Amino acid sequence: MALTPFFFGGDQSIFDPLDRFFEPSADRIPLWDNAPSRRFAQDVSAIASTRVDWVETPEAHIFKADLPGLKKEEVKVQVEDGRTLQISGERKKEEVEKTDKWHRVERTQGSFLRRFRLPENAKLEEVKAKVEDGVLTVTVPKIEKPKSEVKAIEISG
Repeated sequence: MALTPFFFGGDQSIFDPLDRFFEPSADRIPLWDNAPSRRFAQDVSAIASTRVDWVETPEAHIFKADLPGLKKEEVKVQVEDGRTLQISGERKKEEVEKTDKWHRVERTQGSFLRRFRLPENAKLEEVKAKVEDGVLTVTVPKIEKPKSEVKAIEISG
């Protein structure tokens, strides 16, 4: 019995009195496995589970996303519609053998997409991205503010 309600990505709810009755077995396939609402919940879970940190330093805006198990070819970083940073990709479903008996599937799969509206001080033409140890780092340099000049005004009279 899972402790997470199925609509948050778990298998069954702790509040479901029929939890044991609906537990999958080798000869019985649950009816809800292919239901659109179940697929929708999995897609939402895949999008929501892509955690991203955004920190602003004096020099740049830095985004870090945990993408364990993904290669750089499976991730796309784009700036679209002027100032929107978009990070997207897809976790492929593993090949399943007919003889395999799965006991639990908890890792997310499917497409993910995150968008961030970049501030006016972002240098969009100098955005850089790299993947290292399952962490995507996107660096967006900032436009340097022109230093304000103080001009002395001569007082006449």
